[in-house]
Amino acid sequence: MGLNEIAVVPDFHKQILFRDEAHFWLNGYVNKQNCRIWSEANPQVYVETPLHPEKLTVWCALWAGGIIGPYFFKNDEGHNVTVNGDRYRAMITNFFIPELNNHYVQELWFQQDGATCHTTRATIDLLKDTFGDRLISRLDL
Repeated sequence: MGLNEIAVVPDFHKQILFRDEAHFWLNGYVNKQNCRIWSEANPQVYVETPLHPEKLTVWCALWAGGIIGPYFFKNDEGHNVTVNGDRYRAMITNFFIPELNNHYVQELWFQQDGATCHTTRATIDLLKDTFGDRLISRLDL
């Protein structure tokens, strides 16, 4: 599948549509597990933050030919929400696929991580309807 394509197509990496989402905490909190910050200030000084501060989840896809997004995950009332299978599929159906139609992407492969909401059977089926065998994902059988 994907590995075989690399051997046959020299610029295969330019045909992969990479996607991911990121969380932005609205109170200035930085997840130090994922972000490293170097500072000359005293590292012993800290500010307590709420256990679950409000955050905004932003999705984007990119490839050698362009960018699709950003997409902000919000509910019908406009409040920030986290990603689950239903919201991910709604984003794919209502935002991502229509945006794909604005680009020449017939030969692109779609790559995603193995998060549960990305790999439910309903999500994989939806992505296979769009990308066929050009899907790089856990559970892409």
